Amino acid sequence: MKNITKACLLTVAMLPALVQSIAMGSALGPDAANIADILEPIRKEYKLPALAAVVVSKGKVIGLGAVGERKYKSGVSVTTNDRFHLGSCTKAMTATMIGMLVERGKLRWDMTLAEALPGLAMNDGYRLVTIRHLLAHRAGLPNASWPSGKTFMDMHKLPGNPRQQRLTYAKLMLNQKPQAKPGEKYVYSNAGFAIAGVIAEEATDTAWEELMRTMLFDPLGMKTAGFGAMGTQGKIDEPWQHKRGLFGQTRAIAPGRYSDNPPVIAPAGTVHCSMGDWAKFVILHLEKGSFAGRQLIKPETLAELRKPYFGGNYAGGWGVLDRSWGGGRVFSHSGSNNQNYAVVWMAPLKRYAVLVVTNQGGGSEAKALDKVAATLIRKFEP
Repeated sequence: MKNITKACLLTVAMLPALVQSIAMGSALGPDAANIADILEPIRKEYKLPALAAVVVSKGKVIGLGAVGERKYKSGVSVTTNDRFHLGSCTKAMTATMIGMLVERGKLRWDMTLAEALPGLAMNDGYRLVTIRHLLAHRAGLPNASWPSGKTFMDMHKLPGNPRQQRLTYAKLMLNQKPQAKPGEKYVYSNAGFAIAGVIAEEATDTAWEELMRTMLFDPLGMKTAGFGAMGTQGKIDEPWQHKRGLFGQTRAIAPGRYSDNPPVIAPAGTVHCSMGDWAKFVILHLEKGSFAGRQLIKPETLAELRKPYFGGNYAGGWGVLDRSWGGGRVFSHSGSNNQNYAVVWMAPLKRYAVLVVTNQGGGSEAKALDKVAATLIRKFEP
């Protein structure tokens, strides 16, 4: 997972308008532009297997495109309905779900780890850490995603189901020495969002995956949303992930259990979905918690999520910045499991956003996606 950024094969034909409209529901504007011609030159320049983007304005998708291949040199084109990995852009989704639980009285922003996880042994330095600290990377947890002395595969092989694994993971992480006092220092930490997910699970007796589906994905009609690597083993039915090597070679990674980060840090970054479905989540934020005529979360809750209470420029799964094209305050995040890359720029004051993804990591993807975002912002800026 990475922190927020600043600002030659087959080109895919867009799906027929009727199919797109059904897939994207109320989010697709009637005159959405095909932006494939903007994406393809940048995809070629940066040697990306695939590249996709969506532009949102005033509650509608006004630009959409996907170019390239699902698997490098496979000849199988991506489509605008394909699922892409969002990496740490998942964090804003987890934080939004937490906000909904606060509204329902299940949690409080100032609820401490000692209150939320009373039966869990932890270092005393974490006992006064609050949910707000966790969602701002101010809990004193380490930047390293795995407990000291443990590996990626150790976390994949923890016993039990994902919820049980996450509880074990929380105990391992919280028994390490804090790097700072609560609120004192910004340390980007996947563990903080993972533990926030555990708190939600314990408060509701429901797995994080189910909370995400029932509270966010289903109400928003995000039918393509899921977790982990995209696609079916042995098939090229969704974009494969890719890794860029030291000498410029591109390696395709088949979907499978170990093709993504382990479920212990799922709340920090394992969601995948189509660009249209990701746009629905962003529209929820741009439209002050309203989607398709329903108020799913209060505007006040969204505003609370976006306040950097402890200084700096991070809050509730968003980087907080000021940009003239956005009319002032904008929110951004990028995400990568080092095999994909995603970035979102959201300007609530103008009800406008640009979202970009690729199915490759380990190279210059951040530069490529920033170039796409800047180009689309210039073209569609309201």
